[in-house]
Amino acid sequence: MSGLTLGAAVGLLRMRPDPVGAEPPPETTRLRISHGPVCQAPQFAAEGLLRDEGFSRLDYIKQEGVGLYRALAAGEVDLSTTFVAPFIIQVDAADPVVLLAGVHVGCLELFGTDRVRGIADLKGKVVAISARGGPSHVFLVSMLAHVGVDHRSVNWVTYPRDEAIRRLAAGEIDALMAFPPDPQELRARKIGRVVVNTAKDRPWAQYFCCMLAGNAEFVRKNPVATKRAVRAIIKGIDICALEPERTARLLVDRGFTPRYDYAVGTLKSLPYRQWREYDPEDTVRFYALRLHEAGMIKSTPQRILTQGTDWRFLNELKRELKG
Repeated sequence: MSGLTLGAAVGLLRMRPDPVGAEPPPETTRLRISHGPVCQAPQFAAEGLLRDEGFSRLDYIKQEGVGLYRALAAGEVDLSTTFVAPFIIQVDAADPVVLLAGVHVGCLELFGTDRVRGIADLKGKVVAISARGGPSHVFLVSMLAHVGVDHRSVNWVTYPRDEAIRRLAAGEIDALMAFPPDPQELRARKIGRVVVNTAKDRPWAQYFCCMLAGNAEFVRKNPVATKRAVRAIIKGIDICALEPERTARLLVDRGFTPRYDYAVGTLKSLPYRQWREYDPEDTVRFYALRLHEAGMIKSTPQRILTQGTDWRFLNELKRELKG
């Protein structure tokens, strides 16, 4: 299948077994999806598929970091893929969000200076994050908890991405967590060194970094629309795996990212094909344990799973798509 054109791949993925045709139409024809990092490509690759599912109005809303999580909880965004751990914190806080499916592994990379050889070396160091409670901060808290380091021993500083990269190059900070396309830029400019690559390094490579979540009220009111949207986005994951070059060109042409070379590098580096091999429940349990150890949440992993996940759409679709 690797030789398929994007059009042929989309055509193949649009083929659906007969039972799906008997589904009622979606309760709403409008879908609001977040527009953020390049690793969210399955949402954009699925645009045609979403229209096939009955969504005549697709609004891609620019949101990243903490703002994305707030927008989803506020009902300003219906569905989004992004890093799982802040969703878990939201569930612990009784925010109206629900995790629906795993998307991919490995988009985050920890870059540091020569003063940082491993995660434990972050103790006492200056580490740049975009915001407290955001994906980079919470992921690093999880990593520190996993190796037994108190996150309060780190000197956290907040900078915009360009400023953080400049300071890492100048040796003014010790480390930062990079999201696509920043790892590609850091490598191209030979800034810092990779301390952890979550696409390759265990245990991080064994769990989803990014998962699909929905606003709980949207999911409750629109179960058919939710299933149809999840189906399209899951197929979008396969499109990213089958045709990274053409998907990257789509992202650039639609204005979702400016650099084709960084976009295609990101898509080729992420193991999108592995979404069928991992259990999203294992991912939620793993990160909930780390966050509980770090004192970031009070709930047990089982309570998070009970209150903040809904795998019924994914399980139905796996059977339907023979995943």
